[in-house]
Amino acid sequence: MNRNQMEGNWEQLKGKVQSQWGKLTDDDLQVIEGDRKQLAGRLQERYGKGQEEADREIDEWLGRS
Repeated sequence: MNRNQMEGNWEQLKGKVQSQWGKLTDDDLQVIEGDRKQLAGRLQERYGKGQEEADREIDEWLGRS
């Protein structure tokens, strides 16, 4: 799944994102709105991850979705 697909399918993906990363709040999901950079930033904030680690997790998750 690429960035455009993530943005276009955000409403369907929100539940999956929250299942994968349970610390993300509904407010986080509203801010993210399918933007991969926003998702990475929120993962860094909520989980204390570095940018590379957050990007890698998102890539792995998108590959499975």
